[in-house]
Amino acid sequence: MKTTLIFVVVGLLFSGLAFAQDKKPTEAAEKSKNVSAQTAEPQKPAAADPEERFKALLTKAYLTGRWAPLKGGKLGEEKTGDKYNIVSVTKGTGENWTVSAKMKYREQEIVMPIPVQVKFAGDTAIMIVDKLAIPGGGTYSARLLFYERTYSGTWSGGRGGGMLYGVITNEKEEKPASAK
Repeated sequence: MKTTLIFVVVGLLFSGLAFAQDKKPTEAAEKSKNVSAQTAEPQKPAAADPEERFKALLTKAYLTGRWAPLKGGKLGEEKTGDKYNIVSVTKGTGENWTVSAKMKYREQEIVMPIPVQVKFAGDTAIMIVDKLAIPGGGTYSARLLFYERTYSGTWSGGRGGGMLYGVITNEKEEKPASAK
């Protein structure tokens, strides 16, 4: 179940970096930025393009959270320890993307390319997996929403379904202890 869940969730987990809408700063905010720029290290500005933000969010990313089974319209007991390691995301044509996720299969770590669709609603990315066949694990569909540095979603198929949510960190940041 856990391996199948990993495949499904990895296929779902994409998008949401701080997709804040760009607003024209006020004069006071501009002065404050100039003062802080003199005293702190300059920060790399976030990409204005939601697709670029999505790529940055999910490159060398760790998704760490919780999940709960959903059966017969009833939510089961929440479980901790849900974790995923996304190596990269690549945009194909249109809304088609490939999520490359690192996972364990038996005693080996492999990077698995997972085909997904990603749609953007303003500053929010929505990852869609439709009828993805997992060898020996059934066929799954899922929807994941990415907003800022969080994700939440639902999946169904094969051996059941459920809901999940969590936070996103990147390798360049401190890696969560539970994502090792």
